[in-house]
Amino acid sequence: MITKRVLNPGRIRKIGKGFSFIPHRFLTGGFLAALNQTEILLYLFLVVAADRYGLSFYSYDAICNLLKLTLDQYVQSKDGLIKKDLIAFDGTIFQVLELPNSPPVENQPVKPSPLEALVGQMLKEV
Repeated sequence: MITKRVLNPGRIRKIGKGFSFIPHRFLTGGFLAALNQTEILLYLFLVVAADRYGLSFYSYDAICNLLKLTLDQYVQSKDGLIKKDLIAFDGTIFQVLELPNSPPVENQPVKPSPLEALVGQMLKEV
């Protein structure tokens, strides 16, 4: 069994006036596994940017610029986090929410439509 010890006592993390922490249950409760990479990136950004109530008001262009996301990636990630009940957004202000009781469903790969599958099969044969 590994005995834990503080590696740098002068740098022990404290939660001050900000909100910047992530509960351990985010990892162990399946929340991290349920997110894609851009959702994780946006969620971590919103946690770091939030005040003690989980609120922040960065604009989409500032977020896209800082995180190097396209507008589509931003919109899909924001919508995914809202759907998974991890954040709220009123068009201006974000709120990182307390983790819900049950973890969100993991992102499912998008299945191609029958037409896309047919075209894919035809291209393989050519």
